[in-house]
Amino acid sequence: MNFVQPIRDPVVIEGIKVYLKVRSLRNYLFFCFGIYSGLRVSDLRLLKAGMVRGTHVNMKEQKNKHRKRFIIHPGIKDELDRYIADMHDDDFLFPSRQAKKKTRLRDQPFDRSTAYKMLNQAARKFDLREIGCHTMRKTWGYQLYMQDPRNLALLMEMYGHSDPAITLRYIGVTQDMMDAAIMRLGAPQIAMSRTHFQ
Repeated sequence: MNFVQPIRDPVVIEGIKVYLKVRSLRNYLFFCFGIYSGLRVSDLRLLKAGMVRGTHVNMKEQKNKHRKRFIIHPGIKDELDRYIADMHDDDFLFPSRQAKKKTRLRDQPFDRSTAYKMLNQAARKFDLREIGCHTMRKTWGYQLYMQDPRNLALLMEMYGHSDPAITLRYIGVTQDMMDAAIMRLGAPQIAMSRTHFQ
């Protein structure tokens, strides 16, 4: 299994937002919800229009059944309100554009594989590697940590981690520290005379 990375550069994050927005408001809002909430893709895809009509979202996470409440980022609120204006409260926020193959049901949430394809298509445009469905969740954590390392305890709580080392590794900070440490290593200084090689 590949270890996916967060998107570290805020300029690239903004670029991906613009790239997605001109192609699909649905995909743009999906990405924004991911990087502004820290939700898993499995939770994002099950959001419904009625859940996002206020200023906060109240929900239960699929994986661990924890109750979660978070604010909708004000930077996307106006676009979100326009997007859901004609939706019913029980409509999925991020519906599939096709009927499901096995059940033939319409108006179902889009599949995890759709999220993966969308993220990877955008990542290729920005020359990003090691991108996957957890990238948005990790990007959220990475940006919060870089904004203020004191957010580590909050991130541990949000991710359900019991050890700071697990959280730092998950959001890619441990990798950053390892890379920086290697880069600080000096090139070995070899001070030998020619006579040593004769």
